[in-house]
Amino acid sequence: MNKSLLPAILLAFILSGCTTPLTAAAESDQHGNGSANDADELWSPKYMVENFKRVGGTEISPDGEWIAFTISEPRTEGEHSDFLTHIHLVTADGARQFQLTRGDESASNPQWSPDGAYLSFTTTRGGDGSQIWMIDPKGGEAWQVTEADGSVAHYQWSRNGDRIAFTMVDPQSDEDKARQRERRDVNVEGENLRYAHLYTVAVDPEQAKPGDIQRLTTGEFHVGSFDWSPDDATIAFDHQPRPGTEYWPQTSISTVPSDSGAVELLVDLGGKDASPLYSPDGRYLAFISDRGEPRWPGYDVIMVKSLSDGSMNNPGETFDDRPMLLDWSPDGSHIYYMERHRTSVDLFALPAAGGNYRQVTEGAGMFFGFSLSADGSRLAAIHQGFAVPPDVIVSDVPSFDPVRLTRVNEGYEQTEIARAEVISYESYDGMQIESVLIYPLDYEEGKRYPVLLHVHGGPTGVFGESYVAAPQVYPLQKFAAEGYFILRPNFRGSGGYGREFRFANISDWGFGDLQDMKAGLDLLIGQGKADPDRQAIMGWSYGGFMSSFAITQTDRFKASMVGAGVTNLVSFVGTADIPSFLPDYFEGNYWENYERFKRHSAIFNVENIRTPTLILHPEQDIRVPPSQGYELYIALDRMGVDTKMVTYPRQPHGLREPKFIIDAAERQLEWLEKYVK
Repeated sequence: MNKSLLPAILLAFILSGCTTPLTAAAESDQHGNGSANDADELWSPKYMVENFKRVGGTEISPDGEWIAFTISEPRTEGEHSDFLTHIHLVTADGARQFQLTRGDESASNPQWSPDGAYLSFTTTRGGDGSQIWMIDPKGGEAWQVTEADGSVAHYQWSRNGDRIAFTMVDPQSDEDKARQRERRDVNVEGENLRYAHLYTVAVDPEQAKPGDIQRLTTGEFHVGSFDWSPDDATIAFDHQPRPGTEYWPQTSISTVPSDSGAVELLVDLGGKDASPLYSPDGRYLAFISDRGEPRWPGYDVIMVKSLSDGSMNNPGETFDDRPMLLDWSPDGSHIYYMERHRTSVDLFALPAAGGNYRQVTEGAGMFFGFSLSADGSRLAAIHQGFAVPPDVIVSDVPSFDPVRLTRVNEGYEQTEIARAEVISYESYDGMQIESVLIYPLDYEEGKRYPVLLHVHGGPTGVFGESYVAAPQVYPLQKFAAEGYFILRPNFRGSGGYGREFRFANISDWGFGDLQDMKAGLDLLIGQGKADPDRQAIMGWSYGGFMSSFAITQTDRFKASMVGAGVTNLVSFVGTADIPSFLPDYFEGNYWENYERFKRHSAIFNVENIRTPTLILHPEQDIRVPPSQGYELYIALDRMGVDTKMVTYPRQPHGLREPKFIIDAAERQLEWLEKYVK
């Protein structure tokens, strides 16, 4: 399996101990352990964040008998405001489970050695950046494998287990360090870039000490994901000309001998060619490609290249045209991949020789963190549903029948989980829209309730069948406990509904998609569920864009909560780390069509805003710079519109510190209490 494609996805909680069929688990998790004494403390953001443990993706052992996964626990005492992550193990029959790593430094990214005898992971416990360590899961102390002058990023075992390949960003040179100490460390854009390159390290468990490191690549290119050939002689890797998200449309695939040698270009179709994956016999290479037509909304296909004659073909279409490769079947007949699938994420199998895909995972809820046993017969993953918290599941692959192995957060639920369902309706032009609808916890038929419109990011994000009571900046279960409906629409432009739907908001941000959202609100109002006089809008990133732009178009919202939102499309192009993003969506640069960029910017329509607006923005956000929030705040403040701006130190585009997540959630509850409830 190409482990460089599978960064840990953190989402839920702590281990408890019985093996339960997934359907039974879904029923039993509808009920909690009683109400809190103080109604104000019931499902408070502080309670949710501090008591919810997040679970990471699975790593099944080669023989399929053990599953490694991570649990992240919040630390909020004193000076702490972070998540401590450690590796846990559970057997495929659920009979045994335990915590494997411990200590004050996190351990993550577990990988089994090819023979299943050892488990590797990354940690900063050595004090020299993130390094690879190894442990015998049967017992004993962990030992350090790499002693690199930098931090290990992606890594992957060789097939025979004598080496590990990894990527690492070039460390600072002695001259760079001296310039920094002497305060002459000026930066010139585009110069002195630090690239990620490929390395290998020798692994000898009997020595239990750091191995010899060999650098494989050098030069002005930035290495991403990679894969070992079956004979361990070659490593295929993707690379872009410079570091940074902006340069993904120039990604190509090359190879390098695993004992060092010349880099050879293997695939370059003119756009993004990435995520190489060797077939088991080494005769073919699967990869993801945009066919030389890079677009930010995304249109990718699976390609297979013959390494003997150089021919390439696309074996078949996928549901959403945004596949993420996982592995080949052991006999090389199929390619397994993950993909958004409406309100779920599912695993699919595509015939390598061509044909129609087969959906492997099925049922209510959604999946992530997939891994396959060496013989391809057993699948492990993390599953969650509206009322089912994320936990480890296991199933045979030929006949999907998942069994839940863990109860990571048993005892967390204070009451029943708010009712949630997927609804479908027609928008203004007949386009079919799906939305997740969460009901007030005390819902009574015939009674009208305030409604919150929650807009996702992207705009190619999607709201799925995720656990309602998971803590986040937007505490959904708490909102429901306070008596709100929450409408989470998958408007045009969202992922999970196919290429045509995802491209349907090109040059149309804030208009067609806003109509999709208003149609959902109007449906609830027409059904007598939602109160037309108590509506609010909220969202992060693109959701923040919409929360600022919508209030320039309508006065229906009594409050708006703008999280890290794009408010000025013109200045965004010149300050964000992805300057080609908006010109792609709006089919030209702002100096070529200035009026189009103005028409879709809250700032250039700000005179229409009367809605009280809370603005939340991370201070170290390079995706949507804080200036976007300040532009809106200053304009509203000068116009006399009730507004407040809150910034969060050290945070990138999302909030990562538990105390800040609590603060943001509490501030939004206060804003809603003041203006909506």
